[in-house]
This record gives sequence, structure tokens and C-alpha cells, in this order.
Amino acid sequence: MQTMDLSQLSCRKLWQLTWPVMVSLLIQQLIGMTDAAFLGRVGEIELGAAALGSVCYLGLYILGFGFSLGAQIIIGRRNGEGNFQAIGPLFFCGRRFSLLLAGLLALAGYVLLPAILRPTIHSPAVLEAVITYLFWRLPGLFMTFPGVMYRAFFVGVADTRILTWSGVATLLTNLALNDLLIFGKFGFPELGIAGAALASVLAEGAGLFALILYTRLRVDRQRYALDRRNRFQRQWPLLREILNTSFWTMLQLFLAVAVWFSFFLAVEHLGERQLAAVNILRNLANFPFMIFSAFATVGGSLVSNLIGAGKGDQLFALLRRLLKLALPGTSCFLLLLVCFPDLILRIFTDRPELIATTRDAMYALVINALIQTVAYVLFNAVSGTGNTRVALGIELAASAAYSVVVYFVVIRARAEVGLCWLCDGLYAVVLGSLSWCYLRSGRWRNRQV
Repeated sequence: MQTMDLSQLSCRKLWQLTWPVMVSLLIQQLIGMTDAAFLGRVGEIELGAAALGSVCYLGLYILGFGFSLGAQIIIGRRNGEGNFQAIGPLFFCGRRFSLLLAGLLALAGYVLLPAILRPTIHSPAVLEAVITYLFWRLPGLFMTFPGVMYRAFFVGVADTRILTWSGVATLLTNLALNDLLIFGKFGFPELGIAGAALASVLAEGAGLFALILYTRLRVDRQRYALDRRNRFQRQWPLLREILNTSFWTMLQLFLAVAVWFSFFLAVEHLGERQLAAVNILRNLANFPFMIFSAFATVGGSLVSNLIGAGKGDQLFALLRRLLKLALPGTSCFLLLLVCFPDLILRIFTDRPELIATTRDAMYALVINALIQTVAYVLFNAVSGTGNTRVALGIELAASAAYSVVVYFVVIRARAEVGLCWLCDGLYAVVLGSLSWCYLRSGRWRNRQV
């Protein structure tokens, strides 16, 4: 994409760019959903432990993802400027650093996470299951971190088609291995929750292989300077350039996940059934999240491209078109939840008591998702302007409000699951309101990346 004329960014064009990202995110959520569906047949302890373990893993993964978002912003800016030869060195530098970061975080996870979890998890059975899950899950960082750098490249240059096929490879591998490794079919060992973690790692490896293969066979590597690599010592200036943007994004995303994890810890003290219900809600909420997150991700990249092309005045028109697509898309799935709650919940569990507990909270999920659709599109636009320090400040304010309400609603009042889940809505209101105020202020217009 050499120029960024809004006339070329019709709703149809936005949909064509967003659809592959949405499918890739959908498939990632389907992986979590299939894990929950399989483990729901094993037991409530395993189902709840998988939720805690997944959020712990997400806290580490999000650092690599945050680094890749910083690279994506710069790649999008260079793409908008037409400076294509600068993209390859940025990509290779980011990929090398992401592998180093994966090693450091995996080591930290093995050493620190058990020590952090022991005094915070109330149930000994849940604690043991979470530690088992993480033992097998942490090697996945070596698959996901390079993978998100490939994703940053393709989203940054507005060529998102491969993300669909990479996601399909990941999902099919995960489905097959979950059945084999969790229940021990066809001579494989019966690993239970460890099997779910190992299946996810191998599935992520399949997705990474698809990205590498597509890059080698279908991408114009000469155009983006992907046909040659600079020596590592020459890439320190590039790494500083990426980290100048990525560091604040990494902090912002890590903070968001840390606060989210504190919510799960608070719910865990309400009981194992409540924790299992929240895990089911988390998997259901991931579907509308997938829809509006895809539009938000593409929107952030397009904002960076627009500013790079000197057309930042088109930003608000772009956001309006994104929301015209994102809100109806999110609402379609939410309508299914409202109309067929029991049918959908039986995918995750066959226990009537757990279904009843979760069903009562589904309206809270619907309310949250509609607010989050607007908030995340606006917030990703802030990141797309390149001012990731402001994005971190907005995240700090939203997380502070979220932490206060979780304390009073979950810990002090010990409210029902539905009311606890509404805490996410307040977080989104603060996030979206502050993002809108910043974008309207126009202070992003002269931001250099």
C-alpha cells in the first residue's frame, strides 16, 4: 500500500483488510475454546486451573506482543512513507530480539511463577494443576514471539491474507492433539491438563511454520529488503528505535493483563465453581473481542499509514467507518448469546449447576462487549499515532479504576458472577473516554516515529 487515500479505504476495502485478521483471532479464540471444552469434560478444577494458567502465560506473551506492536507501528509508518527498504531490517531486528526475550521470559516463568502463585491461590488442587499447565505451556513463547513479529510485518504493510491460513494450521493441529494428548487416544499418554498445554505449543509451531513458508514463497522479499540480513551489531540503532515505541506498549499491555489476572485471583476465592464459570465467560467474551479487536488492530495500522502519508486529517473519517463495521459485527454474535445461552454453554460443560451460574452472567458480557467495541477502536488509534506513552497513561487510569471496583465488588461485596463481570465495562468506559479526548485534542499530529 503505497498511498493512503481515504477514497480507497471504503467499507469493502476495510473489510478485506480486517477479515483475515479477524479469522486469525477467531482461530486463536477457538483454540482456547477447544481447550476449555475438552478440559470441561475432565473436571471443574482443570477448567478453572486452565483459566489461571492461560492468564499467567498471557502475561508473559503480552510482552512479546507489545514489542511487536511497536514494530508494527513503525513498519506501518515506513509503508505509508513509501520507504519499503527500511522494513526488512526492522523485521529481522525485531525477530532476533523476540527470540531472546522469549528465552528470558520462559526462564523467569519457571523460576518466579510458582513462588508467586503458591501464596495467592486458595485451592491446593487448583494450584497443582496451574503449575503443571505452565510447565508444559511456557516453551510456546519460542513459537509465539517470532509469530507475532511476522504478524506485525503483514499487518504493517496491509497484506493480511496469510494470517487466515496460519490460523487454520494452528487450529487444526490443536484440535487433533487435544483429543490425543488430553484423553490418551490411539496409544498416546493420557496427560490431562498437561496435554492441553503441550497441544497448544505444538499448534503454535504449526502456525509459525505456515508464516515462514508463505514469506519465502509469496512475499516480494526484494521490495521489503527481506532478501538480506544485517549483522546483529549493526541493528542496535534499529532496536533502540523499536524499543522507543514498544517499551511503553509492552508496559501498557502487561499492566492490563496483570490487572486482569488479579480479577481471576479474586474470583478464585469465591469458589471453584465461580472460577470455572468465569473461565467459560472468558472464552465466550473472546468471540466479540475477536471481532472488535480485528477492526481495532487494522485501524491502528491504518492510522500509522495515514500519518506516514501525511494524511492524518482523515483519521476521524476512518474511525467512523471502522465503527460502522465493528458494532454490527459484534452485535451479531451477542444476539446468538442472548437467544441460545444453554445451547452455547453446553459446549463447555454438561454440569447443570455450572450452566446456571454462567447463564445468569451472560447479559453482563453483552453490555461489556458493546462498550469495548468503541473503546478498543479508539484506544488502538491512539497507539497508531505512535504516542505509546500516552497510551500507557490511559491504561494506567483505566486499570486504577478497574482495580478499585474489583476490590469493592468482588473482594468486599463477594457479588454474583454477573455483577463481577460488569467491572470490565467500567474499565472500557475509562479507556474509550480518555482515548477520545486525546484524539480530539490533536496533540498527536506532529508526533515523529
